[in-house]
Amino acid sequence: MPEETVIKVRGLKAAYGDDVILENINFDVRRGEIFVILGGSGCGKSTLLKHMIGLYEPLEGSVVINGTDIITAFGQQRTELIKSFGVMYQNGALFGSMTVLENLRLPLEEFTELPKEIMDSICLSRLKLVGLEDTGGLMPAELSGGMKKRVAIARAMVLDPTIIFLDEPSAGLDPISSVELDRLIKRLARTLGITFVVVTHELESIFTIADRVIMLDKQTKGIVAQGDPVELKEKSQDPWVRKFFNRE
Repeated sequence: MPEETVIKVRGLKAAYGDDVILENINFDVRRGEIFVILGGSGCGKSTLLKHMIGLYEPLEGSVVINGTDIITAFGQQRTELIKSFGVMYQNGALFGSMTVLENLRLPLEEFTELPKEIMDSICLSRLKLVGLEDTGGLMPAELSGGMKKRVAIARAMVLDPTIIFLDEPSAGLDPISSVELDRLIKRLARTLGITFVVVTHELESIFTIADRVIMLDKQTKGIVAQGDPVELKEKSQDPWVRKFFNRE
């Protein structure tokens, strides 16, 4: 069976005012894979992700998710598209005045009319998937950094998305929590078939979770390498790519 493409980015050009950050960005993401966007500081990793989820509009290009261009979609079509993917932002973005369960319930309250008890049942099932089924009544301040990230992933899953975007999931975590989060991402991808698009610069995470990567470069404003990270580390002819992967 041919591998199914679920995201197609074509000719994307992104800028802040007159400052062009990315241009001529082209790549595909396949169903069920863990796809990593990497590169040095300031290369546009998070900028690319924000364009992919529709927070920013590019100067040029398209981002087609499950057959619909998020840039041109509007009304009910855009709402349905947004419901088809989840997002975990770098800091988790949990509301400190709400319990864990209330945080998870927010997407369901926005996009569904389900009874509260059904919403809570869904939320608890997602917390169980990330190993935190006993935390529903806790406040975010009572959670460790790693637990907050896992709660944020659980919230990203409450609408049963086929794709989840993660922005620097390991940022600020100790090595043990980071390893546990990597294992969780890999397990969810393999057992539930979720496609993950992950922005990170953490080499250990990249080699642990990534099926494929694209590497952005600040100087060229484009993609300088893509493929299996192990092969790029061992076989790339580009000195900058080798330097990044081997920390030379």
